[in-house]
Amino acid sequence: MNSTIEQVMADLPLHPFSPFITELPTFVPNTLSALPLVSIFGAGCVVIFGVTYGIIQRMRPSMGAGEVSIALWFALCYFSYNAFDMASKTDIFGQLWKEYALSDSRYMTQDAFTVCMETVTAVFWGPMSFFCVYFIIAEHPLRHPFQLIISLGQLYGDVLYYAICTFQEVVNDIVYCRPERFYFWAYYFLCNFFWIVIPLLLIKQSVSETAKVFAKVKAASTVKKAQ
Repeated sequence: MNSTIEQVMADLPLHPFSPFITELPTFVPNTLSALPLVSIFGAGCVVIFGVTYGIIQRMRPSMGAGEVSIALWFALCYFSYNAFDMASKTDIFGQLWKEYALSDSRYMTQDAFTVCMETVTAVFWGPMSFFCVYFIIAEHPLRHPFQLIISLGQLYGDVLYYAICTFQEVVNDIVYCRPERFYFWAYYFLCNFFWIVIPLLLIKQSVSETAKVFAKVKAASTVKKAQ
């Protein structure tokens, strides 16, 4: 009986991530459950929104609700990622990543794609997003070039993120998400789908505004030549 129990215990995964055969020798379980972690994340978002909104009210109080929403979006778009030994992290960001990794274990294994993607996000899209917030508030002419570049980068990265994970599951039969559908729909699908829809809308806006400017310049040039 004891040997049977020991064998069952030995077969149990040492971590909660799929595929369970993945080796994470440095894994340290979270000390906080999902609800406190999500609540802390939500509180952090509220702080970011509050600070950004306060700056907007001081610099450009007449700013419309749509522009305020876009500025708040870019203020939230700065995420830093620690690609090494995330499984052992017990700080709040490490625990948040481990909670999300229940839907995608690649964040625990230094997967080549996620490391490169998150590095690009942290080095380029994050800092550029903060500049974009300033450009929106200040009505700077670089606002739409930055908005277009960042949004296209976010969209491209998210499409690749979905595509590679789907390819691995369909072709190689490797599933990175736990079997509970909550993790797939709430964490993997919904959390990332925002970076499909919103960038598409912002790309459309920037392309439209840029086209209007060039149309005005062309019309003015035509009038000048006619004179």
